[in-house]
Amino acid sequence: MEINLGKLPFDIDFHPSSSLVTAGLITGDLHLYRFAADSTPQRLLEVHAHSESCRAVRFINDGHAILTGSPDFSILSTDVETGSTIARLENSHGAAINRLVNLTGSTIASGDDEGCIKVWDTRQRSCCNSFEAHEEYISDMTFSADSMKLLGTSGDGTLSVCNLRRNKVQTQSEFSEDELLSVVIMKNGRKVICGTQTGTLLLYSWGCFKDCSDRFIDLSPNSVDALLKLDEDRVITGSENGLISLVGILPNRIIQPIAEHSEYPVERLAFSHDRKLLGSISHDQMLKLWDLDDLLQGSGHTIKSQVTVEDSDSDEMDVDASPRKSC
Repeated sequence: MEINLGKLPFDIDFHPSSSLVTAGLITGDLHLYRFAADSTPQRLLEVHAHSESCRAVRFINDGHAILTGSPDFSILSTDVETGSTIARLENSHGAAINRLVNLTGSTIASGDDEGCIKVWDTRQRSCCNSFEAHEEYISDMTFSADSMKLLGTSGDGTLSVCNLRRNKVQTQSEFSEDELLSVVIMKNGRKVICGTQTGTLLLYSWGCFKDCSDRFIDLSPNSVDALLKLDEDRVITGSENGLISLVGILPNRIIQPIAEHSEYPVERLAFSHDRKLLGSISHDQMLKLWDLDDLLQGSGHTIKSQVTVEDSDSDEMDVDASPRKSC
């Protein structure tokens, strides 16, 4: 299933309980579509949300609203049913907003091009926390609800861990030679996986973020722009060459390429609410909806590459009797 967006998309998100998908475009427009099996997707909304590009989109408030962020420094909340503006926070950041991520039912986080991360209360429409976490743009973020920690990656080559309870940057990794572009938490919270500009996956052990514990260097010669956790042992990657691949983590292995969006970079990946569809966007201006079962069929039997990891931790829970000072 394909949707021609007409312009370059920057981000997508699926509704948490309905067959709806939204996209933010380079024109500043926000699109909302309804999709169903064996029928053409229907565009429900087209809203000119921002004066500059719409870089980030997220459904909030149980899917009743869509939040968007832009280089025009504003965050906009749009009503899903009517397309009308609920609220607009002008000058919410001092630099272009690059990423949005849901935290709790009433909080979201935003990241900008100068490395600042902010946490917002969507009901009070106010900033709860602000972190000067990085020196370059925020490329991706993910949230650990159990520990109330927000992890961010940046073009400065570092991974940050922001403690929302203490309102401070708890720790930050050493600088990597690569820009870090994407991040997920796996292995039941024990491992953090980062995609990089050179195609290497960096694996960090939870609690020891100063330096990575493993490097998966044979994944791709192209940048890993998007990561999407399938389960605790497998992650779906989107690369600069347009390939979407299924990758095993510890043991690190390329299980198989599962799709090719186009010859252009895969910008974002996301699951539909029922996890039956995988959504992908790229520079070809297309939003593609893939049947996940079809993509994964036979993936457990085809292993393209097996690699030996460097300094690999065991797959057991990480317990350090004498923690390293760098942790």
